[in-house]
Amino acid sequence: MSDECIHGFEPGMCATCFPKPVPEAPIVTAVQPRPRGTATRGRAAPTVKRVAGSASVADIGEQRVYHLTHVSNLPGILTAGTIVAGLEPVVDISPAGARAERDSVQIPGLADAKLADFVPFFLSPNALMWQSIRSGTAHPRVSRDILNSDAADFVLLVSTVRQLIDSAKVFAVTDGAAEAERTRFGVNKVDAEAMLRRLRSDANPDALLEAELFVQGSLPLESVSLIGVAHDKARAVVRQILVEADAEAKVAVYPPWFAAE
Repeated sequence: MSDECIHGFEPGMCATCFPKPVPEAPIVTAVQPRPRGTATRGRAAPTVKRVAGSASVADIGEQRVYHLTHVSNLPGILTAGTIVAGLEPVVDISPAGARAERDSVQIPGLADAKLADFVPFFLSPNALMWQSIRSGTAHPRVSRDILNSDAADFVLLVSTVRQLIDSAKVFAVTDGAAEAERTRFGVNKVDAEAMLRRLRSDANPDALLEAELFVQGSLPLESVSLIGVAHDKARAVVRQILVEADAEAKVAVYPPWFAAE
């Protein structure tokens, strides 16, 4: 670990310590999220700024996925050694009604499988729901109490599609919020990867920000690449939780993931 940067990343992997060259004449657009059915109709969401073409990826296996949770839920996850679908959290991000509506969604193509049986992941550290929490903006899947929280009170458990494939886990990809009427699912490995490719090449810059990935049952901590935190104080808190749980994980400080847009 001695060759990591101060933020916990391996050499060359930290955008702060090893910034990428600024592209010539970047095209910056300000967009609003497209409506995705009744579940999100009429709700305000933060403006998103993106650089055109920044979502391209050569290998879908390297696509990162992000599980958001409150730091108070981390001890239970570490003790179990896995992120478990439907586990009762110490701090719940979503209101009970929204969670019940969402968990009742049937996964197409999988007999008797409901969303409650799957662990949710964002496909971007700037997912719209997470941006809402960071900026204190109302969102149908975020409790009012959570909007008063500090973004540093949360952690992002990061994995990759390749790690999901290697773990032989069943996973599904959606092109929007899973509970929305028009959302499409890619369920088996071939369809899920095809959905990811379409999302990465979508002309709509919000595509990845609304999309989700779901892992059936649970995801072992061995498949988690790192735990992302907001600053050094948050990293110290997480490392102490790791010690108390007798667990090991890379903890990386990456402020852009936690900054209000």
